[in-house]
Amino acid sequence: MKSATKYIHAGSHPDPSTGAIMTPVYMTSTYVQEAPGVNKGYEYARSQNPTRTALEEALAVIENGKYGLAFSSGVAATDAVIKLLNPGDEVICANDMYGGTYRLFTKVFERFGIVFRYVDTTVAANVEAAITANTKMVWLETPTNPLMNITDIAAVAAITKAKKLILVVDNTFASPALQNPLDLGADIVMHSATKYLGGHSDVIQGALVMNDTELRDKLYFIQKSCGAVPGPMDCFLVLRGIKTLGIRMKAHCENGKIIANWLRANPKVSKVYWPGFEDHAGYAVAREQMKDFGGMISFELKNDSVEEAKRVLSSTHLFALAESLGGVESLINHPASMTHASIPREERIKNGLSDSLIRLSVGIEDADDLVNDLSKAIG
Repeated sequence: MKSATKYIHAGSHPDPSTGAIMTPVYMTSTYVQEAPGVNKGYEYARSQNPTRTALEEALAVIENGKYGLAFSSGVAATDAVIKLLNPGDEVICANDMYGGTYRLFTKVFERFGIVFRYVDTTVAANVEAAITANTKMVWLETPTNPLMNITDIAAVAAITKAKKLILVVDNTFASPALQNPLDLGADIVMHSATKYLGGHSDVIQGALVMNDTELRDKLYFIQKSCGAVPGPMDCFLVLRGIKTLGIRMKAHCENGKIIANWLRANPKVSKVYWPGFEDHAGYAVAREQMKDFGGMISFELKNDSVEEAKRVLSSTHLFALAESLGGVESLINHPASMTHASIPREERIKNGLSDSLIRLSVGIEDADDLVNDLSKAIG
């Protein structure tokens, strides 16, 4: 089954009682049992819900995996993965990553004795060099948030498999429409389903997809025991969003290419971060492991001042100044004070994230209108 068909039909089965083509929203906290321990596969809604079951099946299908698990947020999904570890275990992760992930790692899990080592994962040898006897997991983002760095998933997977480590890939920026990390050797794929999977800025949710049954069982136990599960209405919204994922991502990519090239040609812009440029350091890898280059772009102005960046950020109309990404509408963001404010400034600067960096989530509006909006804001 090809991707466009999978997005429409994954997890969808006509309701057996009514024939409804859309998955019903099962608003229930518990289920009546025929006798103690005799049920129809559902006991309590924290453990299972039919709407969530449909979504989890869909998540597995669109990521070419066997098992999907839905969580109340992307951070909750990340939290579940790190709970696979024990005090003293080490995780190697990218030095450019979402600020909420960094905050979870440093402010929560480091207190429980888990060690995080941050390296430039765009060079696979750096990952291998950082491995110690205590390393149990490698955590990747590709493309990274917000500098759009690209890591060769297959190259890192060859290392982690040889060392028997768990490889996790945050696939939020690419979405399953552009990249399928399990096919490249990853063990777990993580999504903030709030973003491209939901696609309409109306839901908070996270997702994990994997092939290994033992990993699935451990993560399901954590999901059920810790209780960070999404409600049935949220599951319905993500199911609905997935149906248009393919066609939306085509529009995001088309607009992203137009905006990236327009920014690069603008004399008031000094640098544009987008993996679709042939001179981008990760272009060859991105072209190999992704189907297209996405709608996420970051850029810096030639007048490299925070004040000028904030003026631009506050001057757009179609690009709404807001956190998050991946919705049909375009967003503009200031990572240093918004999505990545939890990362200490010295760490941000060391990794190349300047105080004046601007991040765009390019939506699916008419590209001419988006260019005009940016043109007026940049001046």
